[in-house]
Amino acid sequence: MRGFPGGLAPETIAHHSRLSGGTGFRRRTHRPLSLIRRSHWTQWGTLSNGCERAPVTMRMGGALQKVTAVLQRPATVEPEEISADHMLDLSSRGLRHPPPPLFAFTHLLKLYLSGNRLRTLPEELSQLQCLRILALDSNKLEELPPPVCALRELCRLYLGSNRLQTLPRDLHKLENLKALWLENNFFRHFPPVLCKLPQLRALQLGDNRLRSLPVGLSSASTLRGLWLYGNRFEEFPKVLCRMDFLEVIDLDRNRILAFPNLEHLVHLSLLSYDHNPCCGVPQVAPVVTLVGDGAEEANQQAQRAMNAEPVEQNEECPRGILKRDTRP
Repeated sequence: MRGFPGGLAPETIAHHSRLSGGTGFRRRTHRPLSLIRRSHWTQWGTLSNGCERAPVTMRMGGALQKVTAVLQRPATVEPEEISADHMLDLSSRGLRHPPPPLFAFTHLLKLYLSGNRLRTLPEELSQLQCLRILALDSNKLEELPPPVCALRELCRLYLGSNRLQTLPRDLHKLENLKALWLENNFFRHFPPVLCKLPQLRALQLGDNRLRSLPVGLSSASTLRGLWLYGNRFEEFPKVLCRMDFLEVIDLDRNRILAFPNLEHLVHLSLLSYDHNPCCGVPQVAPVVTLVGDGAEEANQQAQRAMNAEPVEQNEECPRGILKRDTRP
């Protein structure tokens, strides 16, 4: 689940999915595979460089060999694909490698490579020094490619639904990073480098394997939203009690038996505690929106206690947070 502010404005960020062709070719026959002679088949698929390969039909066992030419159609980028706001969406194209022409567009501000088959990225990525948004979610990354840490202007980085277990120390070089998506990976321990990002405002670590948070997280004073749903916490992380600057805390779907009194978190606007084995409703300030068992009644009582006085909504972390983001 995802959804939190990018740090600049209260907007939700949508996942662009573009179905733009397949990566292979269907067989030319509709007969069951068992009826196709072994001496006659069609080779098809995708080349290791990410290019599509046209079918090669071969008839073996005789003097006749009919081979249709192998056609390579290199993945490319046309200038017309770049939008007026300098955005390029190459999502869901089955890419194993980014197309080399991509790196010539050094004016790009937003690059979406979601839903491909990327395992790494070339050094040429560091040439895109104007990038503000980079989406690499739903790929096959087992580690963060080093060139990403050289993109000093990045504000939003999407790394969800990969195979990450750690993050490199050089990530702290992203001094302008305000929102980081790391949901649905394989983190067992909270990456210490996340405490060193000077402008980080929203951190998405849902659906991982975390059991605890480091004490040093309290030094991340710019952080406003923290998403930790779907992890393995068995008790409320004590460090959060010292982070009175947080506005959103999501601990949905963990194993927490009890929540401490959180009334002192004066900036908190939303607390999600649903699907935990705790009894009762957490104690929070009246202005806090609760999400969980018994929350509806508690929210109504809190509203009555406020004498129907309207509460000014924070522009950076709205109370109506969606967990699944919708990107522009």
